Amino acid sequence: MTEDELQKRLDDSLPESERHGLFVEESGDQDVRLRFSPERCTTATLLALTEIALRAAAGVEASVVTLNVTMLRPAQQADVISLSRVLRRDRGTVHAEAWLFSHAVIEPVLHATATVTA
Repeated sequence: MTEDELQKRLDDSLPESERHGLFVEESGDQDVRLRFSPERCTTATLLALTEIALRAAAGVEASVVTLNVTMLRPAQQADVISLSRVLRRDRGTVHAEAWLFSHAVIEPVLHATATVTA
């Protein structure tokens, strides 16, 4: 799926209030890079962005079944970049991971793994 196609599908599936300035930077076969511009980087906001990143990699219509999150450091009040990818597909189940970075892709602020149903 191209960046424009993924951007449109995410825009259509998410309310404006939950997008946080969502912009699809890259979309590969199974890797996705998104940029968000949230007003505040709270833990709740980071978890919402994590879910969006995982669904962008696994399928926009997907639902997160299990989620394991490790907060690595506090996020700065800046853009949030997510790198997410599919680790394994098994019938209707997808195992995916997401890394969230604050401002630049240097040191992650959050790592998540999830099981997602397509």
